[in-house]
Parts: sequence; structure tokens; C-alpha cells
Amino acid sequence: MIEVANLSKRYGDLAAVHNVSFTAATGQILGFLGPNGAGKTTTMRIITGFLPATSGTVRVEGFDVFEQSDEVRRRIGYLPENPPLYNDMGVTPYLRFVARLKGMARGDIASGLDRVLDTCGLRAVQDRLLGHLSKGYRQRVGLAQALIHDPPVLVLDEPTIGLDPRQIRDIRALIKTLGGKRTVVLSTHILSEVSEVCEKVVIINEGHIVVEDKLANLTRDGRKLEDIFIDAISRDGGHAHVETAAEEV
Repeated sequence: MIEVANLSKRYGDLAAVHNVSFTAATGQILGFLGPNGAGKTTTMRIITGFLPATSGTVRVEGFDVFEQSDEVRRRIGYLPENPPLYNDMGVTPYLRFVARLKGMARGDIASGLDRVLDTCGLRAVQDRLLGHLSKGYRQRVGLAQALIHDPPVLVLDEPTIGLDPRQIRDIRALIKTLGGKRTVVLSTHILSEVSEVCEKVVIINEGHIVVEDKLANLTRDGRKLEDIFIDAISRDGGHAHVETAAEEV
């Protein structure tokens, strides 16, 4: 579970994120939507411990990101927009290297490697250099490094950006299989991605949360997510919070 409360991040006079609060329940796939520059990546970096906040709190599986960062890192997997790959390394050595960085016990690395090679569909390229892989396979390796330590929480920042239609379909299908067991936050500006994959939607605009609700509640009256999104980011400069329906989380 992820709990974000009153989170703010300032760069001088610029408020990149302002008083952001939302939750992602255990086993839920949450779509974190917003236009470019809305504050999505900043929020994701704070949640994963890669960036300090100016104020507010974030808890992952009950642990405070700022006070118990080591515990949080053990429980979270992060795929940034540009996967942290080393082009001169092979797929298998790279994943073993990441497993050691994440503190996995030596005896658990082989089974973890087998699991992510199968889960992420990497068997066909496991002996190839990362620099020789297609964009789609590089994204799969990025997912594999996030999953190697079998974390209960997964944060994905624009996981299908730059992929062709077939690669997008494959990565979305893979993400759908990761829910249920894990809490997944999918940060994107692609509305169809959220409609296809996610159970809950949070929309951020100009650093403010403007919508937080289950997708089924938002679209219950037949409205399309595209219309909801455009309305939300257009309202009062994006600063008015849209009331959510009662939901069970």
C-alpha cells in the first residue's frame, strides 16, 4: 500500500508538487495521470526515495519513505522513464548485478533471475548485450530489474513511451498480470493505457491533485476518461479538487 499525505516539493519559488494526497491500496493498479509537466515524475521520484520532499509524508507498506528509506527500498520496485541500463552488459549479468545492489541473498538470486526472465519474456535475449536490444526489450529488462527482488510495490513511470503499437500492447498485458499480488502505480499521460490497465485513477495538474477515484465510479454514467481528464485539468487552472464517490479500498 502507498499513502501520500500533503506532499509538496518546491524549487525556489516554483511549486512542482503542492499539497498532494492520495492512496494506492494493496493489490491495486493505480493510474497516475497528468499532462506533461504536471508533477507526475517528481511525485514518483519522491515516493521511491530518489528525491526529497519539501514537506508532507509518504508511507510504503507502512514505512516512512523519509525516515525508513532502507525498508522502503526493499519493498519497492521502480522503473523510471529511462531504464537504468548499462549497454555493455549482458541481460543476465546485469540482472544479477541489480539483485546484489538490492541486497538479495546470494542463494535467492538464481531463482529470482529465473522468475523475472520468464515473467518479462526475456528468455530469448538473456545472453545478449543490453546495447543490442530493441526499445521494447529494453523496457522489459527495465521491468525485470524493478521486479528482481519480488517487491510488493511497483512504480512505473511512462513504461510504454517510445514503443511501437505491438510493444505497447505487450508491455500493457504484462503490467496487468502484475496487479493483484502487488500494488502498482502507473504514471502516464496516455489515457487509453489507464482505461485498459488500471482500477483507480489519480489526475494531477500543475502540481495539484484534481481527481482521485476508481475508474468504474468515474465512468459509471457513460462518460469517457478523455472527457473527465480534459474537464479536470481545465477547471480553475487545475486547482479545484474533484469530489470522489465513496469507495472501498
